[in-house]
Amino acid sequence: MFFLYKAKSKEGTITEGVLDAKDRISGAHDLRSRGFIPISITTKRKDFMSDLSFTKNIFSRVSISEQIIFTKNLSGMLKAGLSLYRALSILKKQTKNPKLDNILVSLSEGISSGGTLSSELSKFPDVFSKLFISMTKAGEESGNLAGTLAEIGLNLEKAHSLTKKVRGALIYPGVILSAMVVIGVLMFAFVVPTLANTFKELGVTLPLPTRVLIFFGNFFSNNLILTFVLIVGIAVGGYFLFRAKFMAKYIDFFIIKMPVIGTMAKELNTARTTRTISSLLLAGVPITRAVEITGDVVQNIYYKKVLDEAKVAIEKGAPFSQVFEANNNLYPVMMSEMIQVGEETGKLSDMLLEISLFYETEIENKTKNLSTIIEPLLMIVIGAGVGFFAISMISPLYSILGSIG
Repeated sequence: MFFLYKAKSKEGTITEGVLDAKDRISGAHDLRSRGFIPISITTKRKDFMSDLSFTKNIFSRVSISEQIIFTKNLSGMLKAGLSLYRALSILKKQTKNPKLDNILVSLSEGISSGGTLSSELSKFPDVFSKLFISMTKAGEESGNLAGTLAEIGLNLEKAHSLTKKVRGALIYPGVILSAMVVIGVLMFAFVVPTLANTFKELGVTLPLPTRVLIFFGNFFSNNLILTFVLIVGIAVGGYFLFRAKFMAKYIDFFIIKMPVIGTMAKELNTARTTRTISSLLLAGVPITRAVEITGDVVQNIYYKKVLDEAKVAIEKGAPFSQVFEANNNLYPVMMSEMIQVGEETGKLSDMLLEISLFYETEIENKTKNLSTIIEPLLMIVIGAGVGFFAISMISPLYSILGSIG
């Protein structure tokens, strides 16, 4: 059975929540075993609103923005001298996300039972990454949890900002190309068949490009629903194909070989690699573990492979810079050189941070200029499409005028 409870913690804080127990007595024993003093325990009635809330919890998610706010606020409250349990209770009152609310309840109960924040966070691997959990654990062990949480928030914010800028720069061409497809289908479905009937009545011999356009125009016009289903099917199929595991190596290879986009992808992965390793090293995580976690953070399969090689090389006693030097087709030469300097001077984490800051700035500048590069290319593509359509439709008219003359 489920009960609504109200209880007082050891610190004197009043907390409320839902308890799953056999009866009220069992519920009271459970609360006392976790260090709470029960105030009231009442039967929870099941109604439509509770079912709706449960459904919302299933489909809700904790966004990166919410994780950033969570880490920054928690860090700030810990620096101000609040206990971890008290800080989590305050955050619970502030959140409007049902999933995050349940997570905070679980974290509070785990902390009050003697658990650590990192161990409680590890119960939610779908929300908190290995990087998040490992840095939190390192912060607990070093006694600087507040500072580590602030570093996690900064790390998440930087990664999220870079990803948003790259995606934002690619939205514009995506919208334009999608609009072209829609307009093209409408032209084929409604304009081309009308012109085709005119040409048929005049008995004009049509060139091959015109016949091709008329064929597609008749197909779209006579099978409008099927055309719509095919377009949606291709889009959905392409989405799932793009996300399929067996396609990862081909897609990742294509991305890093693309002009302009490939350079940005390399710089993005370089910045993500160096910032992640630097943050983990500063938090006190051993370098082999830091490299292993970074392998989970980077998305590109080829960069994951390099980091796996780096982990093995470090375990064998080889210099950290050696692997990156051997893979300068993915990581820039400057990176291996600066890592080597960092190893020699004992300031590896500082050097990695410098590299990440440099390439983060490079990506920001490139995303600002990307629209300037893409606009002429889009104009060429649109112009070629419009030109082909115009020539294919106008050339038969010239034939008609020539026969009249």
